[in-house]
Amino acid sequence: MHTATLLAFATVSFIGIATPGPTVLLALTNGSRFGVRRALAGMIGAVLSDFVLIGAVAIGLGALLAASEFWFSVLKWAGAAYLAFLGIMMLRSKGTIDGMLKANAEQGKGTLLSIGMKSFMVAVTNPKGYLFFSAFLPQFIDPAAPQMPQYAVLALVFALLDFTIMFGYAAFGSQAARFLKTEGTKWLERACGGALLALAGSLALYRRAAS
Repeated sequence: MHTATLLAFATVSFIGIATPGPTVLLALTNGSRFGVRRALAGMIGAVLSDFVLIGAVAIGLGALLAASEFWFSVLKWAGAAYLAFLGIMMLRSKGTIDGMLKANAEQGKGTLLSIGMKSFMVAVTNPKGYLFFSAFLPQFIDPAAPQMPQYAVLALVFALLDFTIMFGYAAFGSQAARFLKTEGTKWLERACGGALLALAGSLALYRRAAS
C-alpha cells in the first residue's frame, strides 16, 4: 500500500480511537484499579477484537449487518446490555484502591483473563464497529490489487494505534489513582461507569438506517 494512504488511514484512525469510547474507558478504569501491567490484558483483548472486526468486514459480515435488521438488533441489544452491566458495576464501586483490589481478587474479577475478556466482549458486541469499518476501510482499499493483504496491513496499523492509545489512557488512570486517593478514585470509577451507561443508551437508540 502507498505510504500516503497509510498515513491518511492512521491519522483518521488515531482521531477515532482517541475519542473516548468503551474500550478506552475500560483501559482508563483498569489502569486506575490494577495498574498498567495488569491493564495490558484488557489492551490485548481490545486488539484481538480489532482483528475480529476487520476480519469480519473483510469477509462480508459488516454488509450482512447493514442489510439484516434482525442480526443487527441481536448484536445491538447484546452490546448495550453488556455495556450497561459494566457501567452499573462501576457506579457501585466503593472504598479505597486496596479495598477494590481485594474485592476484585476475592470475586475473581481481577484475573488477567477476566480483564481481557471484558474489553474483547465490549468491542465485538458493538454493531457500530462493524458498520464503521464497513464504511471506513474500503476508502483505503485498492480494488485492483489483492484485498486480503491490504485488510491485513490496515488491521495491523489500527491495532498498533489502538494499543498505544489505550496504554496512554491506562497510564493516566494509574497515575491519577495515586493522587486522587479514596474519594477521587471512587468518583473516577463512577464517571467512567456513567459514561459507559450513556454509551449503552446511545447504542440502544442506534438505528441501522443511520449508519
